[in-house]
This record gives sequence, structure tokens and C-alpha cells, in this order.
Amino acid sequence: MKVEQIYTGCIAHAAYYVENNGEAAIFDPLREVQPYIDKAISNNAKIKYVFLTHFHADFVSGHLDLAKKTGAQIVYGPTANPAYEIVKATDVQIFKVGDYSIKVIHTPGHTMESTTYMLIDENQHEHGIISGDTLFIGDVGRPDLAQHVIADLTEEKLARHLYQSLHNKILPLSNDLIVYPNHGAGSACGKNMSKETTDTLGHQKEVNYALQPMTEDEFVKTILTGLTPPPGYFPKNVLMNIQGYESLDTVMERGKHALNADAFELTANETNALVLDTRDANDFAKGFIPNSINIGLEGSFAQWVGEMVSDIKQEILLVTDKGNEEEAIIRLSRVGYDCTIGYLDGGFETWKNAGKEVDTVTRITAEDFEKNFAGKQPVFDVRKKSEYASEHLLESNNVPLNEINNHLAEFPKDKPFVLHCAGGYRSMIAASILKQRGWNNFVDVNTGFAGIAKTAVAKSEYICPSTML
Repeated sequence: MKVEQIYTGCIAHAAYYVENNGEAAIFDPLREVQPYIDKAISNNAKIKYVFLTHFHADFVSGHLDLAKKTGAQIVYGPTANPAYEIVKATDVQIFKVGDYSIKVIHTPGHTMESTTYMLIDENQHEHGIISGDTLFIGDVGRPDLAQHVIADLTEEKLARHLYQSLHNKILPLSNDLIVYPNHGAGSACGKNMSKETTDTLGHQKEVNYALQPMTEDEFVKTILTGLTPPPGYFPKNVLMNIQGYESLDTVMERGKHALNADAFELTANETNALVLDTRDANDFAKGFIPNSINIGLEGSFAQWVGEMVSDIKQEILLVTDKGNEEEAIIRLSRVGYDCTIGYLDGGFETWKNAGKEVDTVTRITAEDFEKNFAGKQPVFDVRKKSEYASEHLLESNNVPLNEINNHLAEFPKDKPFVLHCAGGYRSMIAASILKQRGWNNFVDVNTGFAGIAKTAVAKSEYICPSTML
């Protein structure tokens, strides 16, 4: 059966392309739809359907643009009621793609409209399931997201729906089915996802903690234990996917506005635009536009923008490495940040060559930290609480990056301190935020805790709390 997984690592997302006999279907497409269209054209196929497994929270789907450009029908499962025209499928309804059959299996739990799609080949052999956020490899979808949009849908109610969906709809299916989930490791839509992006259902029945024999009450407790707060942009993406949004073509046209240094400065001063610098952390540290925020394009860019920029309608001015402007605009749009209004033509070098004011952040090596800073200055660790709990520097302070704006008073202004994360990416985001808010007397460890842990001092300075019994 011709099923192609199209995986986008930066947001741990899998879309699927299914094709037979001149017809194709796309499942859970990303915002930029031209690659799907090009793939169908190259295979002499027409995109007939765009299937959605649910209203996504972690990205804005490309179903509206894809349907408009190809004439494909948008299909959601039962209970979906968006503000645009769809085919609302019924449970066990069959859709034809060439000689393939797509069977609808309504599996509420992650959300109420969540749907799994069974793939059946031309010989009526059941090949696999596109499981959305109902079933991941090593995990199941968290049931606490919908309540941030509809208060009555409590996490316990949804967890109980999920238990019934798994036990009544998924577990009875054949062990040899291939599971095609919507996300892999790194997504915030689950808590224990594998790095693998496909598996057999039979193997998942053996190893997935959520599929082991247990009562409904035991399942609810297991699923709800250890959930961290979802990123703040999730409910906003859900609403965009329900209500509709601007075409990506419009977003790109508005954002691809090249500005010289003077025009960039004037625009920044005359608007409330955020200056977002997407360069590597080390490059940013050596020189950047004052008051700009660094979130590197090569890391988990979209997720951290969603975490750190609270207003999804925030106007944005971009500073990127030359040639990365379009990529940055696309990645922002994937999580609903559609208000890029321009970029610095030629990148930071243009700003510097124009003689404009420049700021810097002092970065130190792990060895320098050991020799000159360890035990002498307060240390702030901006990793997640779980990372800090695993091992950390003694007497260090844990302020997770996504909580930093609520804990600024904990950072001293009257004495120097040290910042670090795991590898230097997140701590530079933190450093840029602190710089923007008026902190200057600090240094950042360029290799983060990974580098610190390799130094001699680390052997006595970091601990694993679980050993302190």
C-alpha cells in the first residue's frame, strides 16, 4: 500500500500521503501545502480528500489552503463543527481513494472529535491506522488540552473517553496493523513518546504503558499523572483550526518585506513589533540589536516562540541569517504567528555596517565556569523541572525558561550571576529576555549543563536527587 510519512522534526509532526490509481489523500497537513501538491502532480494524481484526525493544538493545519488550491474535500470525524465547509464523517464510514478504502473510527479522548483512519488496500486487506493523537508510539494523547478551549471537557472526562476508545476500538484490531501517529518524541501532545515514528499495533500492545491491562480508574490516574502544563499557544491554535485563518500566501506576502537598517529601525520604533533574532546563540551573543529576543531557527524554534511570545497577534520583525527569512516566516506560521511585517535585509551585518547600536552577551566555557565562577556566584538553571530534578549543580536555582517572565524578581540586579541550560540554546533565549528587561551583570555557559557535567568540579557539584534518600 502506498503510504508516505512526511515528518517534520522541528515540531515532531507527521503528515501522510496516501495514493492509488490517480487519486491521493493528505492526512493532517502542515500550513505550507505546496509540497503536497507538487508530490501529487509528480505522481499524476489528484488530491481528493484532506483528512483531519482532530482540531490540532500544536500547529495550524494547512487543510484550508490545500482544499482551496486543489478542490479536495476536508474530512473530520463525528462531532466536529468548524466555521467552514467540511464532510463530517460518521463512525465506520468508508471513503475511497482510488481502489483503497479509508475507514473512519471515531476515537474520542484526546479531543471529542478525535478520529482514527483505517487504511485498507485494493485487496481489502487492513494495512494500518493513521491514529492522530489517539495513539502514539509509546504513549497516548494527553486528555487535558480540550478543557482549555471548552471548560466542561475536563481532563478526567476525556481520559475516560480515551480509555473506552482504546479498549473498544483500537485494542481489538489486528496485531499486524502499522500504527501511523501524528507526532513523535519532542511533541508536547504526550508525555512518553518514542523516537520511533511507526510500529506495529501488536508491539505497542506489549510495550506501550497506556495499553497494558488496567481498570478505567487506574488508566485515568496513570494518564493524568505527570502531565506538565501545555504550551500557552495550544488553545489559540485550536481556535484557528476551528474558526479558520488567513492563507499562508497572504502571510508570506506581508512578511517578505525587506528593510534596510534605517527602515528596520524606524519600523521597530514606530510599531510595537518584537525584534526576533533567529541566528545561532553563539552568533547572537557576539552582537545583536538592543532589545531583540533570540530564538534560534535551528532549535525547537516554533515551540519556543509559542512558549515565550504570549500574543499570537504580536507583530514581528525578523533578523535571520541571509537566506533564512522565508523559512522563519513559514515556521512562525505553523504555530499561528502570522504577523511578521518585515525582515532586516542582509541580516545583522547590515545593522552593524550601518553603525547602529549593538549589544552583546558574555558567554563562558564550562572550563572557565569551573575555574572562575563555580561556588562564587549564584547560578540559574533554566532547564525544565524534570531535567533539574534528574541532576543539577548544588545550590543552583531552577527557573524553567517557559516560566521566566513570572520569576524575573529572582534574578539579582545588584550582583553578578551565571545562566545555563542543557546545551546553550535555551539559556540564550533567557539571556536575551533578561537583557531586554534591563539585566546586564551575568554570563552564560555556552555548552550548558552538558559541558559543566564533564568538568572536574562537576563530579562533586552535581547530584541526582534520587540518591539522596
